[in-house]
Amino acid sequence: MVQDKFALVTGGGRGIGRAAALALAAAGWNVAVAGRSAAPLASVAREIERFGRRALAHACDVVDPASVDGLYATVERAFGRLDLLFNNAGISTPAVAFEELAYEQWKAVVDVNLNGAFLCAQGAYGLMKRQRPQGGRIINNGSISAHAPRPMSAPYTATKHAILGLTKSIALDGRAFDIACGQIDVGNAETEMTKPMGEGALQADGRIAVEPRIDAAEVGAAIVHMASLPLSSNVLSMTLMATKMPYVGRG
Repeated sequence: MVQDKFALVTGGGRGIGRAAALALAAAGWNVAVAGRSAAPLASVAREIERFGRRALAHACDVVDPASVDGLYATVERAFGRLDLLFNNAGISTPAVAFEELAYEQWKAVVDVNLNGAFLCAQGAYGLMKRQRPQGGRIINNGSISAHAPRPMSAPYTATKHAILGLTKSIALDGRAFDIACGQIDVGNAETEMTKPMGEGALQADGRIAVEPRIDAAEVGAAIVHMASLPLSSNVLSMTLMATKMPYVGRG
């Protein structure tokens, strides 16, 4: 079991973030969870403590640099160090024709999924670089949309492609400081965001088809695997998907 290891999960109150936080706690990690809504964070923190681990819940808006600075000041004060960031916070928009996409919709997704991911990664990187022992791991939550788009998903797809570049840049720059960075690209974890897929999702050929989903706990298990490797090893990119979902292939 991991001892005295400290993790931060953004978007930790719900969905994949909650599943990852609980999986890490079950594996022996102390876990801080951050997000915009205090109540679900507090609930997850109580669940973490049931595993006998230290928990921290901190309300944070990842698009606000001052709020992110406050998050890392709190984590450093409470934990003393950070061994893992699961950079998970993200949003999407309803499917809308490209020409009808409002700039405000585009900007909201870019602000959270890209700018917010940058700010959180930067905060973790700085703490991991100056702490002793030096180093840590950052896992960015990408998406299979980092490789192939869904119809009418330009803001989400563009940001997830950008996360792939961010991941590789951090992985390169972090080498000198024992900071590993990887990415998990998830296809159809069962969360509130993917609920419509269980009812029928628009396909590239115009059909509406029900898509298989996987339990978010399986994503949590994958995060634990990536996080449990020594810093001399790195999963640069992992694709975890429902086996029968329409991703590999044509049409």
